[in-house]
Amino acid sequence: MDKKVIKVEGEYIKLQDLLKYSGLCQTGGHAKVVIQNGDVKVNGEVCEMRGKKLRTGDIAEYNNEQVEVIMV
Repeated sequence: MDKKVIKVEGEYIKLQDLLKYSGLCQTGGHAKVVIQNGDVKVNGEVCEMRGKKLRTGDIAEYNNEQVEVIMV
């Protein structure tokens, strides 16, 4: 499984924004659908909350790809 590290400014990033920003989803609408379908995991557990706030060390997973968040 591939894992990317994404550096983001601020205190947190919302899950749907991370999926779009990292390139795992092409649009915010696509991110919304895959989250609501239960296709996304956060820290190993299925997450259906689009607005889930991710912080440093959190890992989102979709389509056999992982993205680790680093807040700067």
